[in-house]
Amino acid sequence: MDIAQHLANTLKSLRQARGWSLTFAAEQTGVSKAMLGQIERNESSPTVATLWKIATGFNVPFSVFLEAGSAPVRPVFDPQHREMVVVPLFPYDPRLRFDHFSIRLAPGALSESSAHDSGVIEHVVVISGALDMNIDGEWQTLLAGAGLKFHGDRPHAYRNSGADETHFHSLIHYPLTTA
Repeated sequence: MDIAQHLANTLKSLRQARGWSLTFAAEQTGVSKAMLGQIERNESSPTVATLWKIATGFNVPFSVFLEAGSAPVRPVFDPQHREMVVVPLFPYDPRLRFDHFSIRLAPGALSESSAHDSGVIEHVVVISGALDMNIDGEWQTLLAGAGLKFHGDRPHAYRNSGADETHFHSLIHYPLTTA
């Protein structure tokens, strides 16, 4: 199954399992009813930022949309620009409550992330290149080998202002209230 079909099936299953209408799902996620319907019908592929909004609104780990059973599906990327590639390194662990991703940003790429669920903590470690991080409205640059721990329950952004690809890992810890 390709990633777009997996996303469509997962979104529809989550919504139906909760008994949510598309209108209610749009209210909970901040993603338009039209966009949610297009994703469910496999007519549109969401950006990584949109997928984060959906995961947060449904109160599920981000990797729920990236895994088919125990085997991860192909990497997720921003389909319009292919600026950000997200690959799950470890599937969501319900006992330890974390996701672990390998993320690559193309030169000039910017990914703005809305606030995740309350209590989410994110750890970022730069593998290669330089990563600009915006947290609480302040930009800081992390070089290869540097790491940063921050509260993911506030808006934040990742940017590659360099000429080469940036590669980093993101370890995301979810609070006990996350499914």
